[in-house]
Amino acid sequence: MFRYLLPSILIIGLSGCQTVSTAATNQVTASAKQPVNAQLQTAIDSAWKISLDASPDLAYSLGDQSAAGKLQDLSPTALNSLNQRHVALLSEIKAINRSELTAADVINAKILQDQVQNSVDQFRYKDHYIPLSAESGFHAYIASIANARFAKLEDYQNYINQLEALPAYFSQQTYWLKQGLASGITPAKVTLNGFETSISAFIVAVEESGYFKPFTEYPEHFSDAEKIALTNQGLELVENTVLPEYQAFYDFMVNEYIPNTRTDIAASKLPDGVAFYENRVRYYTTLDMTSDEVHQLGLSEVKRIRAEMEQVIEEVEFEGSFADFLHFLRTDPQFYPKTADELLKEAAFIAKKADAMLPKYFGKLPRQPYGIAPVPAEIAPKYTTGRYSGSNRDDEPGYYWVNTYALDKRPLYEMEALTLHEAVPGHHLQISLNRELTELPSFRRYSYISAFGEGWGLYSEYLGLEAGFYQDPYSNFGRLTYEMWRAARLVVDTGMHAKGWRRQQAMDFMASNTALSLHNVTTEIDRYISWPGQALSYKIGELTIKRLRAQAEQELGENFDIRAFHDAVLANGSVPMTILEQQINDFIKQQQAAP
Repeated sequence: MFRYLLPSILIIGLSGCQTVSTAATNQVTASAKQPVNAQLQTAIDSAWKISLDASPDLAYSLGDQSAAGKLQDLSPTALNSLNQRHVALLSEIKAINRSELTAADVINAKILQDQVQNSVDQFRYKDHYIPLSAESGFHAYIASIANARFAKLEDYQNYINQLEALPAYFSQQTYWLKQGLASGITPAKVTLNGFETSISAFIVAVEESGYFKPFTEYPEHFSDAEKIALTNQGLELVENTVLPEYQAFYDFMVNEYIPNTRTDIAASKLPDGVAFYENRVRYYTTLDMTSDEVHQLGLSEVKRIRAEMEQVIEEVEFEGSFADFLHFLRTDPQFYPKTADELLKEAAFIAKKADAMLPKYFGKLPRQPYGIAPVPAEIAPKYTTGRYSGSNRDDEPGYYWVNTYALDKRPLYEMEALTLHEAVPGHHLQISLNRELTELPSFRRYSYISAFGEGWGLYSEYLGLEAGFYQDPYSNFGRLTYEMWRAARLVVDTGMHAKGWRRQQAMDFMASNTALSLHNVTTEIDRYISWPGQALSYKIGELTIKRLRAQAEQELGENFDIRAFHDAVLANGSVPMTILEQQINDFIKQQQAAP
């Protein structure tokens, strides 16, 4: 599924644990290594087994050979059974006496309950009826099975089994899409403009199909007979199984699904939509906030950041209004790359500068490196400007994806902020360190809490100021426009889903307050429409981390160590904001007590 089956699990592979390098972080993580309460351990084991049973890909990547060659079972029977297991497990978790738990166990219980509760909530609100978004969908994500490691004949047989299972997989997903049509639970029609191109990108000649690529590159030890047999089998499967499935899905989407999707954009207009959206607000902020509170916070942040942007405009001595300056940034060729390589090389140069800043600000660094690659062409037109893609293997890097589609919409003045967010010290650093925390239970090592992860990414953009980035005022304006982008999200997401804002009203608000290209404004607004609440996590998380840092600086004074603080923030992996606040309060007390 796109979001339902493993909403909190991030499959990022396996790697060795790196020794914690600061005493402060050792103190913070020490409690996590204590034995887990027996009742809680049973619940943790049950939850992890449910996750592995639901995701053959995850199970196989972690060594379960029985999951080889399988795809997720998305049948009504399977999903109903999965939900029943989640409901029963949730009751077990709630029955655990928190007063009998250690501090570390309290955290484990809180995060586990939140994860299982979210799975129950998503099934209740029928999230599985929409296995796609404005950006992409299951048809694109499933294609990653062709990126597996092919080192022996068994790897090819597993892949062949998956290709043979694709018709059932597409049939199950299409079944849920039809259920959505019948019940009015669909994406907003306007967000699917051009969506069919993300499907037609897979309808190509057999030899050009990504699904056929594994049959064009074989390990040297394969015999000629084995290569010929596999190639013939691959040709037959891609031509007669894979491509017909994509063509049938294309026809269904164009002729039946998209024309009959809902015209309203608000999540509150869905069945039980008001409760659904408020549920998403609480889930993605990890706080007990209402949509109205988030909206008002967003308006306040927009006002503050706007004042800083005006100062930059004065600095460059631009003559004209704020709107004139935004037009100048969006249209002047000096700000845009001429080729995809130019954009990628700029990202690489900034990334290497960011690598060099890390030892000054962090005591612990991850083992896994990262690479830079363009967003895959088949999803690039409606995809966001950049994203981090973690690896699910221990012999591969993570990747910082840069969108090279429509180069005249990819301003270079935004690249420093984007790179710091998606690569280091942002997502790559945070996610890779999370994976190396072997003292944590698996459900936490492989989880991603959006308020923490995205809040850290946005905080990483801000950290670039201290590290000497944004020396060019236009790049600094790019940083501010990215911060404004996240603040405006609080306003437009809640505006569209809870306050009756029209799509154009949200686009106008975003366009008039940020220097984002109009193409990016459109793709972002459609993303928020199709993924209610997720956009709220960035600013809420960043503001929490900034507030906790200010508290630590004030209470520790001259003893405040930026490296120790950052290590402490990241020491326990992805956590809700309430838990992070508790952990930083403990960190402050530990630092005050240290000799």
